[in-house]
Amino acid sequence: MTHEVLTPARMAQADRRTIESGLFDGAALMERAGAAVVDEILRRHPDRTSVDVLCGPGNNGGDGYVVARLLAGHGHVVRVFAERPPNAGTDAERARAACPVPVAPLGEYEPAAGSVLVDALYGAGFRGELGGAAEAALLKSVGCNLARVAVDLPSGVNGHTGAGEVAFRADVTVTFVRPKPGHLLHPGKRWCGELVVADIGVPDRAVAGDPLRPHPIVANHPDQWRDALMAHDATVHKYARGHCAVFSGGPTSTGAARLAALAAARAGAGAVTVLSPPDALAANAAHLTAIMLAERGTPDRVADFARSRKVRSAVIGPGFGGGDEARRHVLGLIDTIDREDADGPLRGGIVLDADALTCFEEDPAPLFTAARSKQGEGPKLVLTPHEGEFRRLFPDIAADASLSKVEKAGLAAERAGGVVVIKGDDTVIASDPDRAAINVNGTPWLATAASGDVLAGIVGGLLARRLAPFEAACAAVWIHAEAARRFGPGLIADDLPGMLPAVLSELAAWRS
Repeated sequence: MTHEVLTPARMAQADRRTIESGLFDGAALMERAGAAVVDEILRRHPDRTSVDVLCGPGNNGGDGYVVARLLAGHGHVVRVFAERPPNAGTDAERARAACPVPVAPLGEYEPAAGSVLVDALYGAGFRGELGGAAEAALLKSVGCNLARVAVDLPSGVNGHTGAGEVAFRADVTVTFVRPKPGHLLHPGKRWCGELVVADIGVPDRAVAGDPLRPHPIVANHPDQWRDALMAHDATVHKYARGHCAVFSGGPTSTGAARLAALAAARAGAGAVTVLSPPDALAANAAHLTAIMLAERGTPDRVADFARSRKVRSAVIGPGFGGGDEARRHVLGLIDTIDREDADGPLRGGIVLDADALTCFEEDPAPLFTAARSKQGEGPKLVLTPHEGEFRRLFPDIAADASLSKVEKAGLAAERAGGVVVIKGDDTVIASDPDRAAINVNGTPWLATAASGDVLAGIVGGLLARRLAPFEAACAAVWIHAEAARRFGPGLIADDLPGMLPAVLSELAAWRS
């Protein structure tokens, strides 16, 4: 099963390759796309026989004319409204000519209560903002008793970036071949309703990308990392499963680190130690049992601890505090990574969250330089910023409205020398500009204080278990969201670590 996500440009390339191969011409692909939309309408709304189809001037409108013709053939009462005629000589013009339903100007559209509204104005290639008759039609449809079906993508949504604050809201969106970024990224995601990906006969070989860029954008799914997650040796001991160190803040800021440490342990790290400042040892000791506790001391002492205790991963930032001390510890940790020894300290990786990111906002260059110097076989850092932290660390990348969240994460990962996780309901994970995943099981229950600390801990635990940083981050994001989804309303961050065993057990069962 593929979980690939195609940009609109890649989708257009796949269409061209299919046509050039002689398998289908453009008209046949349009016919198959329209038929797929009709199948969904008939299946979902067998009792709604009044249909309004709004058609644009391009191929999306051509799909709409096919939908109108086929539904009229099924005996439905169909009205068609068009913004303007298709360009001469196009497949869309031929589809309009073959449609027996009269076409009225889009400005004359008035919703009919109880009908199906088919939005075939603009597809995934749309750029800009809705206006004119299209925006007027959208506003007329708001609040009406309609079954809304979008062809390819709700009109007003940019298929590349997901941008589109003004767009048609669909109950179901029928797209073709693969999802597009605009279906999975906000705000586009919220306009799509249920997403159906229809097979219209475009073969996998037409979808294949550039061999020099072997990692497509994917929708984050256990298929991509489950085997690595569940790989265990029956004779394994705790240090073989990895030792994760989690850094605590001062006596009034210890909870975030303990949540991260518990999450790391639940995620499968064989040993977890909270490294605490001296004045917070008592506070941490009062709450820790299976998790070990040690005084953190200076960066040099931390490095000695990492070497002597075989620390494979570290989590720093949650509740740590900012300023020079945070910067010294982060840079000291990075310097401790042994690039030559596969079992050397911190070879699993370091998770930077919260204060470990904000302390570099004014001058991130030392962080990025240090990280790139330790890449070796691949990135060893995982940065987990929320949108605000990302803007402050990468202001130029964040400000570029032409870039999708996927592209922003990829460029930031390249600059930072690590995996970047931009958190949100549409969390994106990237290891470089050519390798990214969009998480699709996000839930609003995670919008609660300290849930990000738990995510950082899960990543740290998986890094300790030798998952590669990109796979560890992808797995952690999915598991974190699944745990929250299962708990549901009333969730607080303290509940998340206890939900992890059930999620991991189910993943193990799927594998078997």
